[in-house]
Amino acid sequence: MSYSLDIAHLEAAYAAGTLTPADVVDEVFARIGRRGSRPVWITLVPRDRVDARLAEIERRRAAAETMPLYGIPFGVKDSIDVAGLPTTVACPDFAYVPKHSAAAIEKLEAAGAVLIGKTNLDQFATGLVGTRSPYGICSSVFDPAYISGGSSSGSAVAVAAGQVSFTLGTDTAGSGRVPASFNNIVGMKPTKGLISARGVVPACQSQDCVTLFAGTVDQCRKVLGVVQGFDAEDPYSRHSPALEAQTPKAFRFGVPDQGLEFFGDTAAAELYAAAIARLEALGGERVAIDFAPFQAAGRLLYQGPWVAERLAMLRSYEFERPDVIHPVVWSIIGGAAGISAADGFDGFHRLAAATRAAEPQWRRMDVLLLPTAPTIYTIDAVLADPIALNGNLGLYTTFGNLMDLTAIAVPAGFRANGLPFGVSVIGPAFTDRRAAAIADLLHRSLAGAEIGATGVKLPPPLTEPPVAAGIRLAVVGAHLSGQPLNFQLTERGARLVGPARTAPGYSLYALAGTKPAKPGLVRDGAGAGRIEVEIWELDAAGFGSFVAEIPPPLGIGTIALDDGSQVKGFLCETHAVAGAADITGFGGWRYWLAQTASRLA
Repeated sequence: MSYSLDIAHLEAAYAAGTLTPADVVDEVFARIGRRGSRPVWITLVPRDRVDARLAEIERRRAAAETMPLYGIPFGVKDSIDVAGLPTTVACPDFAYVPKHSAAAIEKLEAAGAVLIGKTNLDQFATGLVGTRSPYGICSSVFDPAYISGGSSSGSAVAVAAGQVSFTLGTDTAGSGRVPASFNNIVGMKPTKGLISARGVVPACQSQDCVTLFAGTVDQCRKVLGVVQGFDAEDPYSRHSPALEAQTPKAFRFGVPDQGLEFFGDTAAAELYAAAIARLEALGGERVAIDFAPFQAAGRLLYQGPWVAERLAMLRSYEFERPDVIHPVVWSIIGGAAGISAADGFDGFHRLAAATRAAEPQWRRMDVLLLPTAPTIYTIDAVLADPIALNGNLGLYTTFGNLMDLTAIAVPAGFRANGLPFGVSVIGPAFTDRRAAAIADLLHRSLAGAEIGATGVKLPPPLTEPPVAAGIRLAVVGAHLSGQPLNFQLTERGARLVGPARTAPGYSLYALAGTKPAKPGLVRDGAGAGRIEVEIWELDAAGFGSFVAEIPPPLGIGTIALDDGSQVKGFLCETHAVAGAADITGFGGWRYWLAQTASRLA
C-alpha cells in the first residue's frame, strides 16, 4: 500500500478511520526496508520501542488528550539527542548514549509525533555537501550521481523519498536549506533561539539553529508551532511572541542589484529569474538592493573566528582526535588552532560593520529573495575538490545566522536534466511567520509542484486555529518588541500580529526630554511615510487600560497602513514636534536608535 505521508493527508485519514498510526509506521518501515536504511539513516528506533510509543499515544487519545501531531512519523539528524539511542554526529568514536532527549524531541513526542530514527549528516555538521560521513554518502533523490547537500543530508532525503512526514536538521551555514534545494522540499531555518538547541551537539553554538524539513511551508509551520519556545536551560534561547501566519497584502522583496554568481549553471540563473517574475505576479514589489554587506558577513563564517568555535566544541567534549575525524572535516576544524583572541574580536567587529551596512537595505525591503544554492555538483566533483566547491554552495546562505536572519528554502522548478532548483525567502529576526507566508505563496505558484521525488502534488494548506478578534494597535517606538515599554503590552496579554509600515504622509520625530526616549508620529501629509510599526492585538479591557496610561503629548488615533488598511495607533500632538529632529528618513525608531545610540545615551 502506498500513500502520501504529508501531515494533511494523515490527519484526514486518521479522522476518517481509514488509517491508524500503526498502519503508517508499518508502511514507513517497509519503505525504508525497500530502499535500505543506509546511507539515509544511521540508527532506526527498535520496532518494539516504536510499538510501545504507538500504544502510549493511543492511550492518550482515548483519554481525549490533545496531540497536534498525533501519529505523525518523523526523523531527526544524528547530532540531536534521543534518550537511549546513540548520538554519533557521524563519528563512531565520538558516539555516546544520552539519558535525556533534546528539548525539541520532548516537545514533539508530547505532541504525539512518532520518532522513526536518526539520520545521516556531514560529520560534526561540518559541510554543505553530504559526502563527509563514514555511514555512506547521501545523494539527491533525483540522480544518484549528484550530492544531496548537507550537513543535514539524511534528514532532507528521508522527507524527499517519502519515508517520513518531516524531519529535524540543524543549520549553521546553510545545512537546513541547501539539502532542501537539492531534493525539492522545504527547509525552514528559524530565527536563532526560536527553537531550543538544548540536547544538540553544537557545530558553532552561538550560530546554530534547529531546522525543519517537510513537503510544504505550512507543514513546517505546524511543527514550528509545537517546538518553538523559550528554554531557560539553553543559554542561546530567546523570547519571541508568536506571529500571525497570514500572507501580507503587499510586500517588497529585495533582489541584488548586481548579477549573481551561478558558476556556469545557466539553468539555475533562469529558474531564479522565473521565481522573481512569479513573486512579482503575486503582488510583490521588486526592489534592487546592495548585496555586498551580506557577502562580507558570509565570508566571515569560515574565514573568520567562528571556525574556532567548532574546535572549542570538540575540546569541550575532550575529543580533539584527528586520527578518527574525517580528513576534510579536520582540515577545517583543526585549522582553527591558530586563530587568536585578537582575530576573534576583529571578526566580531567586521560582522557588526557588515550588519550595520545592511540596515539601509532592510529599510527598503520586507524580505530578500535569493537562490538557495548557486548550482549543484556531482559527488565525484565534490570529492575531488571538497573545500572550494563546498564554499561555492554557501554563497547565499552563510551570512544568515551571523546576521540574525530567518530563512525558508522552497522549490523553484527543475533544470532540463531533471535536477531541482530552489530559492530562499529571507527576513529579519522574528519575522518567521511573515517570511513563511510569502515563501508558501511562491511555492504554491509553481505549476505542477510535487513533494520531493514522491510524485505527490502539494496538499491543500493546513487549517490553522482561528485567532480571536481583538483591537489592533500600531506601536512605533518604546512599545516595540525589545524596547523598554513593551511590557505594558505583554502584561495585558497582547498578541504580536507582525510588522507593518505606515502609508505615505507621515513624519517621525525624535522627541526631546522623554524618559525612556520616544518618537512622535505625525500625519502631516508631507512626510515620506512607510515608517516601521508593529501591530499588536488586545482585548477591549486591555486596550482601555493601556490607553489610560499614555501620557501627553502622545495619544491614540487612526493610522493608515501601506496596504490600505487602518488600525489604531500612536500619534503625537503637532506642537510637541516643533524643533524636534525629523527622523522620517531613517524609516523607523529602531533604525534611528541604532544610528544615534551615543546621542541618546
